[in-house]
Amino acid sequence: MARRSLAAVAATAALGLVAACGASDDGGTGGGVKDGKVTITMGLYGVMGFKETGLLERYEKEHPNVTIKAEIAGDEQTYYTALQTHLAAGSGLKDIQGIEVGRAKELADTRADKFADLAKVPGTSHFLPWKQNQVTAADKKVIGLGTDIGPMAVCYRKDMFAKAGLPTDREKVAQLWAGDWSKYVDAGRKFKAGYKGDGVAFMDSSSGLFNAMIYGSSQQFYDTKGELIYKNNPVVTGAWDLAAEAGASGLTAKLRQFQPGWDPGLANSTFATTVCPAWMLAHISEKAGPQNKGKWDVAKAPKGANWGGSFLGVMEQSPVKEEAKKLIAWLTAPEQQAYIFEKLGNFPSSEKSLKASEVAKAKSDYFSGAPIGQIFGDAAREIPDKQVLGRKDGTIKDIFQQGLSLIEEQGKSKDAAWKTTGERIEKAAG
Repeated sequence: MARRSLAAVAATAALGLVAACGASDDGGTGGGVKDGKVTITMGLYGVMGFKETGLLERYEKEHPNVTIKAEIAGDEQTYYTALQTHLAAGSGLKDIQGIEVGRAKELADTRADKFADLAKVPGTSHFLPWKQNQVTAADKKVIGLGTDIGPMAVCYRKDMFAKAGLPTDREKVAQLWAGDWSKYVDAGRKFKAGYKGDGVAFMDSSSGLFNAMIYGSSQQFYDTKGELIYKNNPVVTGAWDLAAEAGASGLTAKLRQFQPGWDPGLANSTFATTVCPAWMLAHISEKAGPQNKGKWDVAKAPKGANWGGSFLGVMEQSPVKEEAKKLIAWLTAPEQQAYIFEKLGNFPSSEKSLKASEVAKAKSDYFSGAPIGQIFGDAAREIPDKQVLGRKDGTIKDIFQQGLSLIEEQGKSKDAAWKTTGERIEKAAG
């Protein structure tokens, strides 16, 4: 998510996390109470916004007896590897640990006993229904409180659309593919036929399209019993077929999001659209640069979907468990979520925050004044209340992206790439 987009910024710090996630290896968290003073430790990753916006300092000022020590890793993958190691060992953990949505089900299923139950924390009934379901264990234990989410839209280049003879007004652009992702691919064919010039593709990669299609449905890779169903789930097979078609038809720039080449693709204007979660806008504006300000715009996606988001969990073994619960309830409260969105663009998971004026009426200067609060807020409300996650959701998503790249980059057939993808999934998650 936003964390992934900035993963390279502090990858070296993440490597240190493997050895130094906690202050001690004796089962302690580094937190505690001494002489009436409370110390709370936090393990975070990327840009979750709490330290960057000064919220941790504000909480300390409002609670003079509390000191917060936050350790932030840049790379979520390395962070999670370390977290798994420390959960297994029962040592080296912080009082509060960040949880990425792709890891939520695995932790809820296999490590719920390590987390404090947050189901009855006061003042936490404001989240979107589907958000908290993602961190709810089978026994209804809630292991985290939601931070941000990743509702999706389509970011597009107005100048390139005009050159291809397509409409540029965001309302008319949204009508090109309203209600059906296949219409998005059809728009790509029209773009390809009408664009006069070389070196510009309609979309960055087919994997972005695949993600948007599957994450708008209640079930993707697993069913409610935890069984793998991707092979027979029409949501997944349909998304694979359409994404593979786009990849094989020359509609993509063959640039997977956040992989080498994607950032230069933004800077060099090599593609006209990308399926964009809310957190991606900051990355696009940074990498596309000031020279492209006002050329980008945002249009409603064919169907609401979510890609990304995080949570804050409290460790059961924390000596300051109750104080940590109060802290994360405050950090994820509607007011703080709206504040982080206003400062950084991390989109709130609080239903109440979505109605706040600083969110609902938000516009992006870089993206041609697009009403991003309204567009992404509407997308968030379209997402099914219950989304079934599986233990290896994040891993499987990555494998599907790799499978689609076999079609785009290596010219493999759809069936051959599907076979390879299935073999990799069975090995990783079977």
